Formats: sequence, structure tokens, C-alpha cells
Amino acid sequence: METINQNSPTAPQRIDVHHHIVPLKYVSALKEIGIEAAHGAGFPKWSPQMALDVMDKHGIAAAITSISSPGVYFGDVAFASELARQCNEFSARLVSNNRDRFGFFAVLPMPDTEAALKEAEYALDTLKADGVVLLASTGGKFLGDPDFEELMAELNRRKAIVFIHPNIHPSSEGLKLNMPGFLIEFLFDTTRAVTNLIFTGTLERYRDLRWILSHAGGTVPYIAWRLSLANFDPEFLKRAPRGMLAYLKSFYYDTTLSTSPYAMKTLLELVEPSQILFGSDFPFAPEPLVAKEVRDLQKLDFLNDKTLKAIERDNALTLFPRFKREGESIADLQYSGIQRQKKIPIGTRIALSLVQKVMNV
Repeated sequence: METINQNSPTAPQRIDVHHHIVPLKYVSALKEIGIEAAHGAGFPKWSPQMALDVMDKHGIAAAITSISSPGVYFGDVAFASELARQCNEFSARLVSNNRDRFGFFAVLPMPDTEAALKEAEYALDTLKADGVVLLASTGGKFLGDPDFEELMAELNRRKAIVFIHPNIHPSSEGLKLNMPGFLIEFLFDTTRAVTNLIFTGTLERYRDLRWILSHAGGTVPYIAWRLSLANFDPEFLKRAPRGMLAYLKSFYYDTTLSTSPYAMKTLLELVEPSQILFGSDFPFAPEPLVAKEVRDLQKLDFLNDKTLKAIERDNALTLFPRFKREGESIADLQYSGIQRQKKIPIGTRIALSLVQKVMNV
């Protein structure tokens, strides 16, 4: 069992919400059906000790682990269900052996809703998973699809934490671009899922779900204003009466592979610091890249110490309070993005008015 002196001034502080496991059984199972790489990148070597070594080296006190894309579903529900169960039980053992260092998001055999419901119940009730990981799209269906309604209702009843990780949609595979799929298609997969969750009214119907978006939300922060033009569609407002920006502000966003000044400034224009969580993407992001993410985040001169601590640790403690240390105080940044939605600037209001006039012509 891995133990650290939690009260030491040099003890690791960060909580990593985007931290993958790559169990040997998972890699072997995929190899048996002809899958030996994940969207342009081979499966990295991984072990619990490798993860702990990287965490210790870069000040990561705890990591919430997950299975990454391509997930567990490849057209066979029975195969997906069995592989999900094996991965979740592996994750539960990892947590049991290192309770202060690891949590886990349970993988579900999506897009089969019945199988996903069964595994969610087992993982959350028996294995005590910290939440679930859902791919933004599976089997060609995006989150928000009506087929997933029963699962959303059950997860909402449980007030579950849902970590959204991108996948490669079949339409992206058809583009025939000569570049790794994870480079840009991941970002669009997340963006489409987020937009669909809002457009279908899923976020409005299931307000008790807590969502975490990978990679600073894909392209969501950059195109948020454009998405908000949907507010001029009366049919959209029937399904999403609080307006587009309110829903976008309600998500949590991780910093994974997004710690540049331009990415973080854009994200902070959309959401309050309380909605941002630290993520590394280890081991798909190798140790040198994890080191760069940590350095780059610390170098952002527009983040004061209090805000940086909130992003790296305190915000995650509001979702995963079991990692809170005895006597630990949390930065006072915990306000809702929905409640603190900023007033729309006059220039933006004029532009929206013009758009509305055009749409009414």
C-alpha cells in the first residue's frame, strides 16, 4: 500500500482528474480483436508503480483514473460488458491498495443502455466508483442521444459525476486526414457532445449531474458566443430555457493538454476559476509532457496563488471530498458559473440584436 505523509509541507498537492490506466488485460483483449493502437498512438506502457512515480515526481497527491478512448465497445455488447467489468474491478483493487492516492471513474459498455445501467449500478454501489467515464460518442451516437435517456435519468438520480472523454466518431474517420485522430478530432468530438447535451435538453432535465469535460472543453470556450446564437431560436429555448452560456458555465473543465496562456485565458473568459480542474492525461501524455503541463500552469501570470491552488486541488475536493486532509481549508472560490453569469457587454448585445433581426426576415 502506498502511503505519504499528508501533513508534510512538501507533500504532493495536486488532484488529477484526467489520469488513465492501461491494464495489461485491457491491451490484450483489444489485441485479440485486432486493435493495437488508440487513434494514432500506441498503447503506452503502464503500471500502478509507474503512475505513482510520476505522481510523486510532479506533486500529484491523488488521481481519479479512467479508461481512455477507444473504450470497451467494438460492436459486441457481451465483449464490452465483460471488458468493462474487468477494468472496473481492476480499478477498484487499485483504489483499495492505494486509497489515499487513487479514485476511479467506472467505464460503461455504451452504447447499450441496458448493459450500461447494469454496470453503473455494480460499479457505483459495489465497487464504490467515484463516478463514471462516458465517451463523447460511441457507436456513432453522441451523448444526448434519446437512446441514453434512461441512463441519464439513473445517473442524475444518483447525482453522479460524469467525466466526458472524447472518441473518434465514424464521420471523422471518413475525412482521410493524414494526422493522428487525437490531435484535433478529439476536440470536435467533445464539442459536439456538449452542444448535443444542451440542444436536446439533457442538461435541463438532469440538473443533478456533475460533468467534467476533457481538454478544457475541446473548442467550446472559443466558440461559446457563436453557440449562444441558438438563444434566438424559440424552439431551442423551450429545451434549454436558461440559455446556452448558462449551461456551458455549469460544466467543469480540466486543464489537460491546455495549459497555454491562450487556452487558459479563453477558458477563464467563459467560466469562473471554480469550474477548472487539474488534469494530466498520463500515461498517454508521457512524463516529460506532464512536467511541461505542470510548469506551464504555474507560469501563467494571470493566476494568483489562491486561484492556482483552487485549480490544482481545492476545486476537485468539492467533487471528491474524501481526499481532503485533516484540518485542510479550501480556497473560497466555490461559486456557480450559472449563478454568476456575467452581464452581456453592450457591443455583444447590439450584435445579437442584428442577428435576431436577420433571422426574423
